Amino acid sequence: MEFSNPMLRRCRSDRRKLLEFLLSSGLIKEITTPAGPTTSFSNIDFDSISTDYVLECIQSGGVVDVSQATNRYYRESKHPIVRHLKSRDIFYLHSDPDSAGSPPRRVPPPITRSQRASEQSPLSSQETRNRCEVTAAPDVNSLHNACFLSVGLPILKTGLLDDDLRKSAYEVVLACMLFSGVEIYSTERRKKEKGSRFLSGLKNKRDKRHVESESTEHLKIIDTIRIQMQISEATDTFIRRRLTQFAMGKSYGQIDVPQLSIVLLTALLRTDFPSEKSYLHWKNRQANVLEELLSSDHKKTEKQMIRASLAKIRNPEEWDIKMSPSERSDVLLTLRQVALTFTSIPVRFGVEGETYYWTTGYHLNIRLYEKLLFGVFDVLEDGKLIEEAKEILKFARLTWSMLGITEKLHHALFAWVLFQQFIATEEAILLDYAICEVEKVLSTEVYNEKEVDYMKSLMCSTIRDECEIRLDLLRSIFSSISSWCDSKLQDYHLHFSQKPSFFERVLKMGLSTGIQDFVPHGNSEFTGYRLPNEIVTRKIRTYIEKTLDAACNRVTGVATNGSMKNKTHPLATLASELKLIAEKDLSIFSPVLHRWYPQCAMVSARTLHQFYGEILNPFVKNITHPTEDVRKVLPAAYALEHCLIELYSSACKGSSSHHGLEFEHYPIAEISRSLILDWVVAQHERILQWTGRTFDLEDWEPLSSQRKQAASAVEVFRIIEETVDLFFEWSIPMDITHLQALLSIIFHSLDAYLSKVVSQLVEKQNLYPPTPPLTRYKEATFPIVKKKMAESLIIDDNIYKNLDNLTASKLCIILNTYRYIQKQIDVLEEGIRKSWESVKLYQIDRHSIEKTPETLETTDVNGESVSELFVATLDCIKDSAAHAIRKTSDFLGAKIVFWDMRDSFLYYLYHGGVEGNRFEGVLPEFDKVLNNICGLIDGTIRDLVVSSIWKASLEGLMWVLLDGGPSRAFSDLDIEKIEEDFNMLKDLFVADGEGLPRSLVEEEAKFCNKILSLFSLETESLIQMLMASSEHISVGVNNYKYGQRYLGDAHTLIRVLCHKKDKEASKFLKRHYRLPPSSEYDETSVENSSLSSPLVADIMKKSMSFRWSDKSHSSFRSIRKKFQEATWK
Repeated sequence: MEFSNPMLRRCRSDRRKLLEFLLSSGLIKEITTPAGPTTSFSNIDFDSISTDYVLECIQSGGVVDVSQATNRYYRESKHPIVRHLKSRDIFYLHSDPDSAGSPPRRVPPPITRSQRASEQSPLSSQETRNRCEVTAAPDVNSLHNACFLSVGLPILKTGLLDDDLRKSAYEVVLACMLFSGVEIYSTERRKKEKGSRFLSGLKNKRDKRHVESESTEHLKIIDTIRIQMQISEATDTFIRRRLTQFAMGKSYGQIDVPQLSIVLLTALLRTDFPSEKSYLHWKNRQANVLEELLSSDHKKTEKQMIRASLAKIRNPEEWDIKMSPSERSDVLLTLRQVALTFTSIPVRFGVEGETYYWTTGYHLNIRLYEKLLFGVFDVLEDGKLIEEAKEILKFARLTWSMLGITEKLHHALFAWVLFQQFIATEEAILLDYAICEVEKVLSTEVYNEKEVDYMKSLMCSTIRDECEIRLDLLRSIFSSISSWCDSKLQDYHLHFSQKPSFFERVLKMGLSTGIQDFVPHGNSEFTGYRLPNEIVTRKIRTYIEKTLDAACNRVTGVATNGSMKNKTHPLATLASELKLIAEKDLSIFSPVLHRWYPQCAMVSARTLHQFYGEILNPFVKNITHPTEDVRKVLPAAYALEHCLIELYSSACKGSSSHHGLEFEHYPIAEISRSLILDWVVAQHERILQWTGRTFDLEDWEPLSSQRKQAASAVEVFRIIEETVDLFFEWSIPMDITHLQALLSIIFHSLDAYLSKVVSQLVEKQNLYPPTPPLTRYKEATFPIVKKKMAESLIIDDNIYKNLDNLTASKLCIILNTYRYIQKQIDVLEEGIRKSWESVKLYQIDRHSIEKTPETLETTDVNGESVSELFVATLDCIKDSAAHAIRKTSDFLGAKIVFWDMRDSFLYYLYHGGVEGNRFEGVLPEFDKVLNNICGLIDGTIRDLVVSSIWKASLEGLMWVLLDGGPSRAFSDLDIEKIEEDFNMLKDLFVADGEGLPRSLVEEEAKFCNKILSLFSLETESLIQMLMASSEHISVGVNNYKYGQRYLGDAHTLIRVLCHKKDKEASKFLKRHYRLPPSSEYDETSVENSSLSSPLVADIMKKSMSFRWSDKSHSSFRSIRKKFQEATWK
């Protein structure tokens, strides 16, 4: 059975109808031929007219010259065929596009490769050649492949086309309906529909195929068949009228095809057709049908007579002009007698209703019946059956006796038609219908030997694998379907990966049609296969092996080209591609194949594992140290093997027997331990280098108003997180040793960074001003020419420089950075724990799939040993960061009070008297400093930092009260004012509830309150307290270190007496400790206690008018040091 592409067939028919419509629509002024202007289309061959030429003539409103249109058509046909795609690309093809397939959708493989690339690739050249052969496959998005869509019926000698067969099939069905008693012609209906056109019927068919006339149901079905068979109304009218006239008064119970053609040729008139061309074509078609059926093995005289009669019919000049009606009747009578002679020949098999033409004309009969079956498909939607399909099939059953169709043959042919339409449209429902028809063929209850012998006589010849195969029609149909299914199933990954729903249907159809014995099997349920189990197993195993072989060769080429393009190792790309194949097998194909072949997944897993293992093992043997290629290949290979193990084990699910793995593991676990440790060690050195570089480039400015930490910390954690990601990207077997190594380098990296940041701080003692000498209160009674100066403290130049660099803003950024480290460590730990848990669960899952002894042990992925590692590393870093926060906060508070506000707070407050230098002068600067700190510091540590400033403020106030020097002496009235100032200071830090908690402020202020209470005591009480604690003074009153006092300390009590404005206290200190009077000291000298002479003080005052550079500061300190040495001497 030779069928052309249905889409091409329809396009050609539509093209002819469109051209005929355009030329007859009035859009063309005139049509000229070599014989002159014409209005008839009978002599115009629409198949050889250029469509572009006609459209250009319509646009220009000119005249259509048929000769020019024909010449242009042939001229254009010599040019290469082009296709315009949406991407605006044009492909020039040397062959017909319908036979060549769709344009390529991939990059062609390279023709040659350099020697260097060949040496580097682990894939052999043979594999590459195989890949090139496989990748030259047709478009994988389409299941269409016409190489198997032929059952090999004997060819038609006369070359009848598909249109001819379709029209003849319509005549056959009308004749059979008529001689079965079905009315096919109504005079009233023909009059009402005389003005309608064929295209209007086609247009309105989809709207429930409404027919305006009130005809019977069977006439509606006949009209539907006419539209489906694309028969014009004029031709249909002639056929119905002629058949009705012939049947009047006749009692024929059966008619054959030759008699039908002769009847239609009788009384044939040119006026019955719209054009001379259609008339000639119709007449020649009837002659060809007669020749196909009457040109059998007959006597020579009969052949000559038949040939001569048909030649007269075909010759338009002789038949229509020279011959009279009686002569034409004689010719037809001769053919009728020959046909009746053949009809009277005894039948061969004795099947009910059998005629001579069943066996001699089956090559035409089967084609006609197939065209009739194609009429059940919607002409506008090929993939759908029309609503009247059942009625059409019911009328098609009437043609069985004429065309030699049996019930089993009908089901086989309908399955074949449905299957062809499925391939053309890829509508899955059509394949389901075809499977149902195959089921009916295989489960037919009636077994008739005569019918079987008859069907075996319908021989077909096909070419498979360059060999001619002769089969009967039924076996040929099943063989063609099975061959097509085999061609797809032998590479099901290529053809069904994008359309997995087709796979089970095609597999069921392939196994069903692979049967060779058509003896019915009773009413057994149709399960989709009739082959013996061993044959099914062998076929499916062949499908698997050939599919995987093609897929492996294909992905080998993809790996080679992909690695060159993406600069990845071919083995890594190959493993990824094979993993995709295994995943599709596991999720799509194996569950379906398992129904017929339970071991299918094992075969797939073993094949893929062996294929990749042969290429991987040489690579693994050459691994000596971790490289980028190793990092890509080993994880991909390990993931592939895990997927293959899962695929293999899927065959064991639901089975009571256990199948152990039949392939050895890739040697990845053996080398992974030392390989990962070497990689971690190399990363440690890299991280330390980058950490040091990042710290050196840090300027300690906030990243943004929202992200107030230092950029270096963000960079350090980025490097660490990148290392962690790279660590877990290995995705190969790991143990706790590897986790320990990873946490170790993280610990050392962060510890090194913290150490560098903390090392910027200077000793806190360098912030405190020098302690003035102790004096007793005494007012000066007369001026003294020379006053004693307070002692000074020399600070190293580097310390000065560091203190200048450590601004309050910078210290806030450092504190924020510490807090950022604490937060990020929590995030980092959570991520590492999750990744580690994923790694271990992956390994546990793998062992459980393999059912190895490791699954007998309970593994806690976050057990005690793992937790201890995090405690010993990341928790230590968090503790170090917390310690650094406390240390830096204390330093920041002390620096603000004792360094930044030394002049405005320590040297200003109560200097020379309480009344003139109270806290109101200090409060604005304090408020400004606190606002600045709160704006810069992280909210989570704000209270801690402000609390440190509060503590430092208390220490500063204590310094003013106890170590304020000779210029400070307080009376009882002064103490009341100081207490008022102290309350103001506390309110500043409480800030109406927005600052520190008042409870915390009051708790820290207890000691200061007690000191103030000492000043309020009577001198005698203080002296008694001092005498009671005098044993604590071991080396003298001046050997006191700041920050070690307590309430009952002798040093504290002495300093209270020294700064108490009381004569008894002054006498006591003079008598017992011989302290000099405060009047001997210059009060202004305390303003700069580091100066030792008025000259230096004068220089310092002058220096306030301009800005010192670093070099000038250093020079100035050297000069100041010399003045101080001279003063001390």
